[in-house]
Amino acid sequence: MNYDVLKKNFEKHGFHTAYFETGEEAASYIKEMVKGKAVALGGSVTLQEIKLNEVLDGECALTWHWLEPGAETLKKAKQAEVYICSANGVSETGEIVNIDGTGNRVSMTIYGPQKVYYLVGRNKISPDMHSALMRAKNVAAPKNALRLNRKTPCAANGGDRCYDCNSPERICRATVIQDRPCNGVEAEVVFINEDLGY
Repeated sequence: MNYDVLKKNFEKHGFHTAYFETGEEAASYIKEMVKGKAVALGGSVTLQEIKLNEVLDGECALTWHWLEPGAETLKKAKQAEVYICSANGVSETGEIVNIDGTGNRVSMTIYGPQKVYYLVGRNKISPDMHSALMRAKNVAAPKNALRLNRKTPCAANGGDRCYDCNSPERICRATVIQDRPCNGVEAEVVFINEDLGY
């Protein structure tokens, strides 16, 4: 991971950035940043792996639909001051790619909260936007479909790649390429020098 290049290109695009060697250090940083705030977490294996919900327990008003599934939790998350998620692909040139099935995660990153944090492991980084998009489609999405036991060609084949299917259980329903933070939302990309999530 070349953090100097990432910092330069993301900050040129209006994102704030931070860098940590470990997920544990990144989680501690986030805890200090969000104390006392209303915080929602997006669906994320990265956040799960660094146990962010445990780190934040008691430090903020936390909403996470992975802990309390259902429509009411997703509605509550819309009221959060801070939204935290990861990314399916990130380019060295300064773009973030996310693919979503329900739309809650991608919508929260572009409109609503005062601040969005993206926690990104080094394995999510690609040289340019096209390769970040291909990574999101052919690495992250199939692995998530497999994890969710979806009846899709990618899951049936071990999460090997995207088949651009029309399965009713398809999880790739909205793809957002974020070039800049949207107006009214402050966004920070927290880079972590570990392989995390898909």
